Amino acid sequence: MSRVLCVDDEPQLLRALATNLRARSYEVDLAASGEQALEMAGRHRPDAVLLDLGLPGISGMEVIDGLRGWTNVPIIVLSARQDERDKIAALDAGANDYVAKPFGMGELLARLRAVLRVDVPSAAVPLIVTDAFTLDLADRRARSSGSAREIRLTPTEWQLVEVLVRASGRLVTGRQLLHQVWGPTYNDETNYLRVHMANVRRKLEPTPSRPRYFLTDPGIGYRFIE
Repeated sequence: MSRVLCVDDEPQLLRALATNLRARSYEVDLAASGEQALEMAGRHRPDAVLLDLGLPGISGMEVIDGLRGWTNVPIIVLSARQDERDKIAALDAGANDYVAKPFGMGELLARLRAVLRVDVPSAAVPLIVTDAFTLDLADRRARSSGSAREIRLTPTEWQLVEVLVRASGRLVTGRQLLHQVWGPTYNDETNYLRVHMANVRRKLEPTPSRPRYFLTDPGIGYRFIE
């Protein structure tokens, strides 16, 4: 069953989306602001996002940027903006499709089915196996590859690991990590990242002082390399 995150500040539209999607056996999460959308996406991992651009607080474009820092989840923009430049900007930012308001529910559902048919990228595979450790993202279990000993990560450490692993090979900025793990009000608390990343390396890296898997781009962010 696919999970869809619907983001819009119009309560009536959110109710209509929820009713139509649930009637077709989708699991549905609702968010009325950009901040709430990012927090919910980090917590529930949607299979697709329906996103309005004109939101209170951070904009829909900022939500796209925040999501694209760690996930390839399909994003369909729902917007009353008809200007071609707005459509191009949203698609260039990482949206997969753009549906202008008002729209027919049948058309939207067809576009949703289309983006959900796209193959899931390898970074979303829930089992990561390295020479040093194995990560089961579905069950949130980590084990040492040599002894099969369970490695206990805290919930915060798991969130950091999962964001980086799902963006395998790509740089995730410090601000993106702070937003996804601690929330959108966190922007400059890099000491949080340093402390928790040091713990992740201590538990998972063969030589924590010379990390092989969880690398730092000084002054910018982190990346996971298999």
